[in-house]
Amino acid sequence: MLVADSDSRGAKWLSERLRVAGYAVDTAIDGNEALAYVLCNEYDVAVLDDALRVTSGMSILSRLRLKNSVLHVLLVSVRDTVADRIRGLDAGADDYLAKPFPFEELEARVRALIRRRDVQKAPLVCIGDLEIDTVSRQVWRSGDGIPLTRREYALLEYLARRVGQTVSRTDIWEHIYDFADKSTSNVVDVYIGYLRKKIDMGGEPSMIRTIRGQGYTLCPNRRQ
Repeated sequence: MLVADSDSRGAKWLSERLRVAGYAVDTAIDGNEALAYVLCNEYDVAVLDDALRVTSGMSILSRLRLKNSVLHVLLVSVRDTVADRIRGLDAGADDYLAKPFPFEELEARVRALIRRRDVQKAPLVCIGDLEIDTVSRQVWRSGDGIPLTRREYALLEYLARRVGQTVSRTDIWEHIYDFADKSTSNVVDVYIGYLRKKIDMGGEPSMIRTIRGQGYTLCPNRRQ
């Protein structure tokens, strides 16, 4: 996810809150930096301040839509008239939020945008007998709760929203870790191992299949 806000303290606060909530976040404090990020990376969501210096959030949004970008954009602004909201939405924003806002509302809107992008739209994602509540971030297998760390949950949800698809290690790393993180893509294999130990059941094939030379895929186990 990208957070771009002209207020450096606000950008830092929001980015830290989102990281604590389990998101990988890159941060920009001017429009040129934000534009470089969105043109070079594939994000699930970008939170753009309309008042970014150098290049405004609205200008970035216009450029993205001219390039037919499907990136989901949450536009935030101190402007809160009906005309301002209409202007932002008509320019291609997927959602519009006026400042100041409670963090919980922004996070709920981010979750909704992520669901809109993925095949799975409902807050509860069910894959066989594996259930994932993307709001509470709780996970169950055959009705039994599975405690996961923040990073383990982020990895599982990423795979679950692409169920049946093969996802490369690089794609996983880019969505789970931000540029400030010093980890390498090799850590993905480690966390895949952690997840398998927690979600798999004895005597059955792993729900997380390794596709040699390509990556991983999450599949439901079908009992005979």
